[in-house]
Parts: sequence; structure tokens; C-alpha cells
Amino acid sequence: MKLQVRGAETFVTTGGRPFVPEQPTIVFVHGAGMNRIVWYLQTRYFAHHGHAVLAVDLPGHGRSQGTLLGSVQELADWIPALLDSAGVPKATLAGHSMGSLIALESAARHPDRVSKLALLGVTSKMPVHPDLLKAANADDPLAYDLMMAWGTGPVGHFGRHPMPGISLIPGGRNLLRMENSGVLGNDLGLCNDYQSGMESATKVSCPTLIVMASEDKMTPPKQGEKLAAAIPNAKTHLIQDCGHMMMLEKSDECLKTLKAHLNCFEN
Repeated sequence: MKLQVRGAETFVTTGGRPFVPEQPTIVFVHGAGMNRIVWYLQTRYFAHHGHAVLAVDLPGHGRSQGTLLGSVQELADWIPALLDSAGVPKATLAGHSMGSLIALESAARHPDRVSKLALLGVTSKMPVHPDLLKAANADDPLAYDLMMAWGTGPVGHFGRHPMPGISLIPGGRNLLRMENSGVLGNDLGLCNDYQSGMESATKVSCPTLIVMASEDKMTPPKQGEKLAAAIPNAKTHLIQDCGHMMMLEKSDECLKTLKAHLNCFEN
């Protein structure tokens, strides 16, 4: 589905069902250098169980037009414009990695537009290793290798995915290669520059879930716990034997955790 957001064509997927804005809406926000594809399992489930779903390609990502935005705060302010275009007054935001910072900041800045938060692979700050940032800014394929080596846990490295034929590391590299020149470097720079996570956390007033992974090297669970402690009444869930790409590595457990937070169960 295509929406006009601030004059630019924005591409979203709706989980294989027509989008009905009167239903409870979930906006899924991807991480650095990625696009809506990473949410394919979660979007399809919720779209077929009573929710309206918008898995978005952020500006300049995937099939969305528009220029890359220059900060997490700008992207957080872009979310209400997306909701306006879709005719949605209020939505749940589910974000992963950079997307979790965007969701966190949006909930802090626009509390009247966010009903619930689900933050996956999140910390208050996301410093990026200089070698990764240098490679990403140079569009060096080394950046894809580093991202997937550091961002993937045992399921990716040892081939334990429950779906036969799925290989997470090569698939992740290909997903990163899909993006235009400069996208990954821009996104990692936004993560590296973001400093206001703890301050924004104290302003969040909606029910919040933070999902962490035991083998996450990019957003270590100890840092996720610290952020959760700053958000009033936030809940946490730790996925064992899993790395940063949790919604792909341990997709079933990730979905189950989101279902519980969003009170969505099969009849």
C-alpha cells in the first residue's frame, strides 16, 4: 500500500489483509539499513487476528521515496504524519533496534498518538563500532558482514533455524544490499548520535514491553534492563540463545511475547 506522507510516497505492507483504520493499529518500524521485510511473520499474524497493520519503509528506505531524515527525533516526529495519512488517530508502535529508538522517542514526544510500545533490541544509547561506521559510510560490503556477524546469534551462526533452508546471515546481507547508497551509513550515524534515550524513557506513559536477547552484542540485555527501569511500569522479556535479530532468529517466541503484550490470542 502506498501513502503520501509529507508529500513523499511511502510504502507500507498490511500483513496480507486490507487495511482497516478503525481496527487497533500496529506500526512496525525497522532497524538500520533494513526495511519492512524483517517483520513478515509478525505482520501477517496480527493482520489476521483483529489488527490493522502498517509495516513501513522509512523515508528513503526500501520502496519509499523521500530523503533520508537526519536524526532519530526527526523520524519520531514523522510517525504522527504517517498515522495522519493512514487515517489513524492512535497506534501501537513496535520497533527493532534503530526502529525501537524511533518508537521510544515518538511515544515521549507524541503521547496522545501512541497507545502501546514494544521495543525489541533496544538500549538508551546505541554506539556504533568505528570500523562498522567507516565501512557503512564508504558503502563497503564489509559493513554487511560485520552487521550480520555481530547482530546474529547461535541460530544464524550454527544453522539452527526451525524453518528448513533458512540461512539468516546470507539473507541479512542480501537485505542490507537492497538499500540505496548511503542508507546504512546514515542510519548507523543516527544511532551513534542519539543520546536522549533515558530522558525520553521517563516521559513514556503508555504500556511498554522491552524484548531482549541473551546473546545480543549490539544492544546488550543489561542495557535494556536499565532503560526499562526508567519507563514507568515497563515489562521485559529475555529470549535465551538469541542475538540481535530476534524477530528472525526466534520468530515464534518473539511473536508469542508480542501477542501477550497486545492481548492478542487465538480463539
